[in-house]
Amino acid sequence: MSETKIYSKPRSWMKDVHTHYCPGCGHGIAHRLICELIDELDIQKDTLSMAPVGCAAMMYDYIDIDYVEAPHGRAPAVATGIKRVRPDKMVFTYQGDGDLASIGMAEIIHAANRGENFTVIFINNAIYGMTGGQMAPTTLIGQKATTCPLGRDPRLAGYPIRMCELLASLETPAYIERVSVAKPKYIIKAKAAIKKGFEYQMQNRGFSFIEVLSTCPTNWGMNPVKAFEWQMETMMPYYPLGVFKDYE
Repeated sequence: MSETKIYSKPRSWMKDVHTHYCPGCGHGIAHRLICELIDELDIQKDTLSMAPVGCAAMMYDYIDIDYVEAPHGRAPAVATGIKRVRPDKMVFTYQGDGDLASIGMAEIIHAANRGENFTVIFINNAIYGMTGGQMAPTTLIGQKATTCPLGRDPRLAGYPIRMCELLASLETPAYIERVSVAKPKYIIKAKAAIKKGFEYQMQNRGFSFIEVLSTCPTNWGMNPVKAFEWQMETMMPYYPLGVFKDYE
């Protein structure tokens, strides 16, 4: 009886390297989905991404496409310039919550408000990962971080920012959705959302924003299983999954 391989490494996964992501981190799952879609849409030679500052700054070690390293938070500005010069290319930013929702808040809001024709993949793990677990704009009320060891206090730090809801209030974005990679059923929907964001760009529909709820077991102080459970039990009620804008 012959054997058929039904699951293998995507062609656009660059090389056999050891991941630098911690066990249970959602970045690797998101990377895999992006690679699968690059292969399925046959856009590897025409795709460019902005490498962020944060845990995913080394994503160019994994995904075999062209990159530009953007200053902290400035990926939307760099993507705007590249897409306007090369409108024939598939351009996407891949940013964490510290990069996008803190230092890069102005950049993402104005890119969305202009309706720039590129795709944003926003990884929300509710904490700063690479720099040591500080409170992020998305850190939940009561959640502990190195800069709020007693838990986030809204009287001092305000409330966690819901980026999908914020950007959906603008007139121009074409597509905004929040997804998760906590379980296979969510991962399937996450892939569909990223694919839609890419396809909308190919159809020149304008700005697309896909928020991916992820995990950070190391800085949350949990094992991977508990981290995924915490995301579903604690993050999802505050950051509900779903489509917030879709100009079909």
